[in-house]
Amino acid sequence: MNKKVLKLFMAFFKIGAFTFGGGYAMIPYIQREIADKNKWINNQEIIDIFAIVQSAPGAIAVNSSTFVGYRIAGLPGAVAATLGVVLPSYIVLAIIALFFYNLKEYPYVNAAFYGIQAGIAALMCNVVYRLVKTIVKNTLALVLALCAFLALTVFEISAILVLLTAGVIGLIVMAVQNIKAHEKGR
Repeated sequence: MNKKVLKLFMAFFKIGAFTFGGGYAMIPYIQREIADKNKWINNQEIIDIFAIVQSAPGAIAVNSSTFVGYRIAGLPGAVAATLGVVLPSYIVLAIIALFFYNLKEYPYVNAAFYGIQAGIAALMCNVVYRLVKTIVKNTLALVLALCAFLALTVFEISAILVLLTAGVIGLIVMAVQNIKAHEKGR
């Protein structure tokens, strides 16, 4: 196992071990560890990866780790990153499964989980803030983001349909901009 693959495993093991709340809560940690700290992928690439993995079936944490690991170190990187992100949860769940029925009656345990849920909500707000700050660079992007949000939350339209529609709109806007640029060049 080469150093980069081992480092990928360790980075994703740390992400998996110290992040509560699933894939969405992991996004800022993945970005910080992979793009900011190790500079394996730039911020724009990591945002593109998150967009792709959110539209794929499966858990976001697993999809993200697999995709990022593959991008950085090929198949060995994908395996190492995926194992790294999954292994801590597996270990914790195995331990919890041994003791859960005895612990669920304790009010302190329930209170701790309540607090953790509030913290996860704050982490998710942080993810949204970072993504909006990075992605929304003009009025059209802001309008698309707001319309997609409304479509998903208020009208409960399928995420796949929203992503496909936004992609088509993006292609149309790019085509119109290219036509205008071509006409100006004449």
